[in-house]
Amino acid sequence: MRVMRAIAVAVLLLGGIPGLAEGRVECAALKSAVLARNVRYCAALPAGYDGKQAKRFPVVYYLHGLGESEQTLVGALGAMLGDLQRNGKIKEFLVITPDAGTTFYINSHDGRVRYEDFLVREFIPAMERRFRVAGTRATRGIAGTSMGGYGALHTAFKYPQLFAAVEAEMPALYEKFPQRLLPFFEMSRRGGAGSGPFGQPFDEAFWERNTPFTLARANAARLRNLKIYFDCGSEDDYGFDAGTRKLDQLLTSLGIKHEAHIYPGRHSPDFIADHFPAALTFVSNSLGGK
Repeated sequence: MRVMRAIAVAVLLLGGIPGLAEGRVECAALKSAVLARNVRYCAALPAGYDGKQAKRFPVVYYLHGLGESEQTLVGALGAMLGDLQRNGKIKEFLVITPDAGTTFYINSHDGRVRYEDFLVREFIPAMERRFRVAGTRATRGIAGTSMGGYGALHTAFKYPQLFAAVEAEMPALYEKFPQRLLPFFEMSRRGGAGSGPFGQPFDEAFWERNTPFTLARANAARLRNLKIYFDCGSEDDYGFDAGTRKLDQLLTSLGIKHEAHIYPGRHSPDFIADHFPAALTFVSNSLGGK
């Protein structure tokens, strides 16, 4: 799928002059055949991208949380990424974020919104034609926060042949769906057509089939070459810390190497700000290329 002319293009500095000492964020849209609509995205390009025309870079696909959009890279996260790269704490790589609405990055229960197919079969190939990235498993990672953390783990555990590393902060993890939090997940239906990603009424069996827990069990042997990192706050507002602990235990029991952390904190932007640098460093160290 070719990248269409941008319906909204933003060249946003990460603290300096584009093409010189600093990186930039480029935002545009992709015309999707899978979703039958335009999908906005933003790409954070490292400082060396414009000046090193012969170089192909590693890439990380960053999946935003519920209630957010591709614009997450325009604000504090993009600035933090730029600072870490400028200071040499992480290597230069692109970070690309697609707008996912409330899809949870899966193919919806009713089959009307095939976001997983879009992401894997259409978006990633299109981005790797659009930008100068190496386009190999060794140089490709996926990351996310909250809903996006769920999406990153789901996608990496289902398609480990595509990614060298996965990182998730405060991932939306429940092995068994807690009924008391049904209203939170019902938010995922708002503003969209159909029955939402997990059906209406909510289909618990469908949720369980799509969890990283189920995918880890099904693909355990294939996950042993995947670098895995996830963390969560000990007082997470939605109880995702319990799911984080359970995934840690499951991967350990399956003999799958990983790095998992429970830190003090809630489900909040402050938690992300405190721990995003360590998560990015893990991904940077896991990717090939310089």
